[in-house]
Formats: sequence, structure tokens, C-alpha cells
Amino acid sequence: MTGLWRLPDHAVIGGKKYEIHPDFRDILEIFSYFSDPDLPEFLQWEIALALFYEEEIPEEHRLPAMEHFNWFVSGGRPQAAAPGPVLLDWEQDAPLIAADINKASGQELRALPFVHWWTFLSWFNAIGQGQLSTVVSIRSKLAGGKKLEGWEQEFYRENRALVELPRRYSQQELQEKQRLEKLLQ
Repeated sequence: MTGLWRLPDHAVIGGKKYEIHPDFRDILEIFSYFSDPDLPEFLQWEIALALFYEEEIPEEHRLPAMEHFNWFVSGGRPQAAAPGPVLLDWEQDAPLIAADINKASGQELRALPFVHWWTFLSWFNAIGQGQLSTVVSIRSKLAGGKKLEGWEQEFYRENRALVELPRRYSQQELQEKQRLEKLLQ
């Protein structure tokens, strides 16, 4: 049996088998580096490859290794050609995600010693109505300039910190912001 009915635990790149770290915690840690505005993209990828693969990937296999990583994190499905607005933050939304995955899986996700990323994605995709879906729906409407329903407006007012995704500034951007604020004083 092949394809999406198996949970991949390795990659074959350039004819060589590379063991991977498929636990959801490993993938979420990698995502945290991709969202760090102080890390240049090439360094984000260096870290991602070092954390995902159990051994160093030779230079000539870096691009296929990156493509395999993207395939893996998308659950073996093709990725959207043009990503839309960011509606989810794995770190900020972690309590909501964990609560809803616990509900979908019928167990405490964080207590399990290992959960394959694809299993995590399956549980994530099984999340029904709940606080996370409400937050993401409101974010989507706000990003699209759509009008919120009355109850959504009330939820947004009462849970603004939960709904809003703060912009992450690099150290350089923060220093420039501080410099400009001093000029305005």
C-alpha cells in the first residue's frame, strides 16, 4: 500500500533515503523559525532542513529536500498557487488548536509521546464549530473587508487580542520605529 494511506517516515532524495522527524511538535518548531522576521529566508531553510532531516542534506539535493518538506507539511497534497491572507498563527492560536484537536481526537494531544504530522493534520481538519473556527472566520471576514454579523462584532470586541494577529517586526524594523517615534516627540 502506498501514497496517502501510509505515514511517511523518510524521504528518498537523489536516490538516497533520509530519515525525517515527522512528529507534529517538530514541524511546529520549524514553523516558528519560518515566522521569525529576524531570520533571512535562506537561514530559515537551513534550520528547517537541519531539524526535519536526521542527517545533513548535500548542497545538490537541497532544492528537492525543500520540495519534499513542503509536500510533507501540506499532507501530501499540492499547495495552493497563491496563498491568501494569514488567518492562523500556530503559536498564538496554540491553546485553541490544542483544545479543538483534543475534542476531535478524543484525547489530550500534548500528552501523547508521538503524533505524526499527518495524523495531526487529520485531526486539525476534523475540527468543527468552536472557538478556533469562530476566530478564523472573523479574521477572514476582516481580511476580506466583509461586514461582521452582530454576534461576531460582539465576540471581536470582547476577544480582540484573541482575534488580531499582531505584526511581527524584525529587530531592525523595531529600531527604525523607535527612531521615528523619537523624531515625532
